[in-house]
Amino acid sequence: MNDEEESEEISDATLERNDTMEMEEDGDEVSVSSKSSKSSEVSEVEQSSLAMISRYQVVQDHSFDEIQLPTATAEQIRLCWAAFFAKMPSREAAGEAIYDVLMEEAPGVAALFKSARSVFGLRFIEGLNSLVVEINEPAALKKQVETLGYQHLDYDVTTARVELVRDGILQVMEQEMGAQFTSFYRDSFSALLNYVGGAFMYIKRELAGHIKIIQRSWRLARKVMEEEAVHQQEEPDSPLSVPQVPSAPSEAATDEKVKAKEAKEETEEEKGAKDKNSLQVPTSFEGMFLFNAAVMGYGESSWMKIVLDHLDAIAVNVANTSRLQEECFVLTIHLSKVKDSVNLPEFKAVMLAALRSIVPDEWNMDHEMAWNWLWESVERIISSTISFPRAYEKTIRTFLFEQSEANMNQLRAQTYSCFFQRCPSGQDHFKQSTTRLYFILDRNYEMVLEIFENPAKVVEDLSALGLRHVGFGVPVEFFPPFVASAVEALNTLTTDEAISQAFTWSETLISKILMRVILEGSTIVMKAINLNEEAALRKAISVAPRGQRAQQLLNITAGTQSFSPLFWAIDSGSLNSAKAIIQDLLTIRADREVYYYGCEELFRRHPNIIKRLCTSAPTLLETLLDGLIWRSRVTSEGLRRVNYYIKHLIQDEEGNFAPAMDDVVQHADPKIASHPCMILATDMVWFKFATFYFLLSRGYFLFTLLVFASGQTILVRHQEMETQEETRRWNHHPSDGRVDRPFTASLEPSQTRRLWGSGETAGPGVVVPGGSVDRHQWQCHGVQGID
Repeated sequence: MNDEEESEEISDATLERNDTMEMEEDGDEVSVSSKSSKSSEVSEVEQSSLAMISRYQVVQDHSFDEIQLPTATAEQIRLCWAAFFAKMPSREAAGEAIYDVLMEEAPGVAALFKSARSVFGLRFIEGLNSLVVEINEPAALKKQVETLGYQHLDYDVTTARVELVRDGILQVMEQEMGAQFTSFYRDSFSALLNYVGGAFMYIKRELAGHIKIIQRSWRLARKVMEEEAVHQQEEPDSPLSVPQVPSAPSEAATDEKVKAKEAKEETEEEKGAKDKNSLQVPTSFEGMFLFNAAVMGYGESSWMKIVLDHLDAIAVNVANTSRLQEECFVLTIHLSKVKDSVNLPEFKAVMLAALRSIVPDEWNMDHEMAWNWLWESVERIISSTISFPRAYEKTIRTFLFEQSEANMNQLRAQTYSCFFQRCPSGQDHFKQSTTRLYFILDRNYEMVLEIFENPAKVVEDLSALGLRHVGFGVPVEFFPPFVASAVEALNTLTTDEAISQAFTWSETLISKILMRVILEGSTIVMKAINLNEEAALRKAISVAPRGQRAQQLLNITAGTQSFSPLFWAIDSGSLNSAKAIIQDLLTIRADREVYYYGCEELFRRHPNIIKRLCTSAPTLLETLLDGLIWRSRVTSEGLRRVNYYIKHLIQDEEGNFAPAMDDVVQHADPKIASHPCMILATDMVWFKFATFYFLLSRGYFLFTLLVFASGQTILVRHQEMETQEETRRWNHHPSDGRVDRPFTASLEPSQTRRLWGSGETAGPGVVVPGGSVDRHQWQCHGVQGID
């Protein structure tokens, strides 16, 4: 569709509406006028929409502007995208279908996609979905496209390749949706994909150099020297020194002057050496920054240390616009609490001086321009928002604390009502009771206020919360409508625009952090765990390299938090997935040079894995223990070699006894206790260690028993009083109580525990602190005198 045809269609539509209006009766002139104005507004909206869509029917790489689409058009595109998902078994299947079409129809582009089919399907469809979610927010959509463009800097994106990928996506949508995929939807998605492709080309041409320079120089700056290269050279004798020679009496005055001069020079040399030793130039970026700040007179600026703590996250995420903005917002909250005046250009001067010192060999004008560009972007964001946190915190605190319980209940109910109207599918994820749903909102209101008080703690809490949402399989597109619903419900209780703005800013920041964590933690392994199918998990992990399989199965990191997919599968009841994870970890693989076996990684990541399985998944204990045994397939004389990997069942990383055997004993399952691994481990502990100490203790017991028996045999009972000499002689006999005292002391703790534990035995008897003990048990413990 070209511009002339478009204008003709719009004009014809306008004339038809005008003719219809002229046929109205004369008594309805006001109504006709009203309809005419509304029709004019609709025509302008349609014209704007069609003009924007028509503009991007070809790839535009000469500029990167915001794309403005009317709300109705954006909503129709979202409905079309949802209908496309509804036709597919899953989102990953939609991505894999696009992958198959690209491999078949565009072999030239296929060489650029080096990821496995399942990985590509997940990443590609999540990227497209993030664009559709933000399609009605031009600024947010531009940031999302910019972030994706930074991720494609290393790829040669051309107009021809953009068209091939675009046609492949449209072909899949048309095949699945059929007649539902109208020409309007095709033109709309074509415009969106052309806009994205043109932005990739523009970013690569204009900003790729800055991004790569910043990333490379920051990698060098982050390296901390392990050892300082200090080469002390032996200083030669001072040329001004005069050797001591016998002087004549007539040369006494000259000799005294020479000695005074030597003493003065030695004093200056010692002082210089002392200053040289005390003034050590730092070699790390942080140390160099603080050093330059002190030299330039900014050593007392406390806010510089705060910005320095966030500089790493800013530089690392320079190619992620959304994450960069998030870090700047969090930094703004920190800086708003500083009492000193914040002058960001001062930080730039110190930062550039430190970078010049750390990477002097590579530093040039391109580095100056790149880092100036980055800091100008950061400074622009911070300067425009640094006044918000203090005012917003006070506004939100006052509003929330003034609300009655009835108003809060109304706010909670209205929030969920609006959200379920916007996203009916969200009800599938909020299946808890009303009390639990209200608790979730209350926690949300606490975070809205707490993020101004302690942003670092809230970011960590949100990272942990986001990782839990990864396990729950919550789609990220639910968060923008949830924020909009919360703000809409808030507006029913107040008409103050300041409250609405403060609440919106805080809620948006929280939602962005959660969405970022969910996207970082949403791996194909977690998707497979949510299905709880062994085949799905094996398919998901099959694309991982041998050296990274254990890491992907045991650790997922997002932000400052991490969690274990294995423990999540156990805790969520996905035991089929947990079984597949354990079997995959304990499978021995090899390439030409290295063997890969996940036993070390498993026990290093989860030293309490035996206890966790005994408590939460006892059916997996046998699977774990079987994985610790390797049996050769080659037999020799009817026998074959068997390897037992039981190190971690006996010893922990610190060299102490591992609690694994104790956990198995407390589990009290004879089948697990008689497993070959447990038998070998217990036998090794017994024969290699415990036997000696057992025999030593029993030998000491027999020795004291013999001494006691011999004493009782030799001693004679006297009816009369012994003399003092006889008393002294018998007191020094080996059977004196002092011999038995060490042995008695060693028995007291164990016998006391047995006595206390036996007090829980039911039945009549003597009442003790642990319960009641019958007469027979009490007498067996050596207590006499009970009737």
